[in-house]
Amino acid sequence: MVWFWVLVLFTANLKFGLAHIHGGEQPLAKINILQTTVALHESASISAEPVLLGLKGEDTEWITVNFVNPKPSLDDWVGVFSPAKFDPSACPPVNERKKQLPYICSAPIKYKYANESSSSYAKTGTASLRFQLINQRADFSFALFSGGLSDPILVAISNPISFTNPKAPLYARLAQGKSWNEMTVTWTSGYDIDEAVPFVEWGRKGDLQVRSPAGTLTFKQNSMCGSPASTVGWRDPGFIHTSFLKDLWPNFVYMYRIGHLLYNGSVVWGKTYSFKSSPYPGQNSLQRVVIFGDMGKAERDGSNEYSDYQPGSLNTTDQLIRDLDNIDIVFHIGDLTYSNGYISQWDQFTAQVEPIASTVPYMIASGNHERDWPNSGSFYDTPDSGGECGVPAETMFYYPAENKAKFWYSTDYGLFHFCIADSEHDWREGSEQYGFIEQCLASVDRHRQPWLIFSAHRVLGYSSNDWYSQEGAYEEPMGRDGLQKLWQKYKVDIAFYGHVHNYERSCPIYQNQCVNKEKNHYSGTVNRTIHVVVGGAGSHLSKFSQLIPYWSIYRDYDFGFVKLTAFNQSSLLFEYKKSRDGKVYDSFTISRDYKDVLACVHDGCEPTTLAS
Repeated sequence: MVWFWVLVLFTANLKFGLAHIHGGEQPLAKINILQTTVALHESASISAEPVLLGLKGEDTEWITVNFVNPKPSLDDWVGVFSPAKFDPSACPPVNERKKQLPYICSAPIKYKYANESSSSYAKTGTASLRFQLINQRADFSFALFSGGLSDPILVAISNPISFTNPKAPLYARLAQGKSWNEMTVTWTSGYDIDEAVPFVEWGRKGDLQVRSPAGTLTFKQNSMCGSPASTVGWRDPGFIHTSFLKDLWPNFVYMYRIGHLLYNGSVVWGKTYSFKSSPYPGQNSLQRVVIFGDMGKAERDGSNEYSDYQPGSLNTTDQLIRDLDNIDIVFHIGDLTYSNGYISQWDQFTAQVEPIASTVPYMIASGNHERDWPNSGSFYDTPDSGGECGVPAETMFYYPAENKAKFWYSTDYGLFHFCIADSEHDWREGSEQYGFIEQCLASVDRHRQPWLIFSAHRVLGYSSNDWYSQEGAYEEPMGRDGLQKLWQKYKVDIAFYGHVHNYERSCPIYQNQCVNKEKNHYSGTVNRTIHVVVGGAGSHLSKFSQLIPYWSIYRDYDFGFVKLTAFNQSSLLFEYKKSRDGKVYDSFTISRDYKDVLACVHDGCEPTTLAS
């Protein structure tokens, strides 16, 4: 009987911790595309231009769509479909008894309301819209609908348009390899290995360039765990290529470009990029790290964003691009795209972050919107991933985990050692991941790498978000139960979390006790960990509790990110910046010597003996 009530309370806590997730809805999920009826009207029309895109090698272009509807209404809308041709024969029946096939069984990749650019549309029935398209390995068409999103009626279909080379290699993204002197390059193309050989041409700036081969991966519709990823949200992801650039010299600028060697001997080239290789672990130099969670993606043409689903995403992206010369590595700690089963959105996201990810390592963590799905092995039995169950995230990005399905790993950057946990798998004491976390924290040489950082998507530490405060513990249920003794034992400096869409910084804290009253500068012995929620990078914001806990030093209901600057082995600057202006709104410094890391603290002492 006792165990029964323990199980009941455990399940209730998990569900309580998840109660916030319905605060926003993937915009494409609002379209009831399977219920589309066809009422093509001879007086209705829609056309798109230009017809041929990317004539100068561009991977994105603006399109003008003109349309006429003799029976206009305020809820008319225009959807962008890719591939361009609707093929009802490929659709599964929506009514098994009648074997009724839907006319359209794939969601659009984006949409706009017809009256967005013309307030007189409902009277005139004539308007035009501007869309920005990226190369997504297939042609496009535009469709005019009446009936709103819930009961779509297809009125007109446009001419198809396409990029000159839909298969072109695109959207390069860097990540640290499994050693400090290895960089990985991942990109997307339409070339399978039976058509072309993928590779990266690279070398130090000004030196002879060499070529390194790339591996190729993809995933299929039957790899998805459920709908919409396996149904209306499915879109072929293309081929994902990763090359490993090894034995890099520290602190050098390298040039690289992605390419495919066709079997006729010609080469299809992507863009030329550059990156600066990582410093040697322990190197005493200026090193700058950006950390945030829950950014998502948004459309620069304004499509899809009628519900303010991810209103801060572009501001954060653009702020990072503006400051890119002052950033060395980025950590996006979960909830990457919020695609929620609409696979086309992964292309949109990789295109959005390409200016950042192609220049500095873009390290990721797993969040509930990447991984969680019932009966799929995720710790939380929720449908947050929209049926993706981790597959797109694990394929589209590289990260140095031993097992890609277990999204925990460590990585070094100069004076920093990072332990990245996976909050969507069991982290509790006795679990496989708990063992990894302790090993990761224990393995760092604090003389060479004094700055020890822990990170996970969900708040395993402290947050005064409203739903956590209602639960009473100010944390993800069971979050810090076993982990806090590891943070204390190994003297973790800062722990970062996303999931909660705001910013909050705690005092240095252990077992709910703050170590001192200082707020802006910490020095001396490393005694207790500072916990930071930095989940306000783009998605709709999360409210705080009305009561401000004693341990909460700074809270901000706005979009932003954190930047860490290590000046040397003894000095660290922490800055919280808002995405809308890039200005610093919260900061502190840490200064200390190696002896301060070694010093004995409560529950963090090495054993000693009285023997001489």
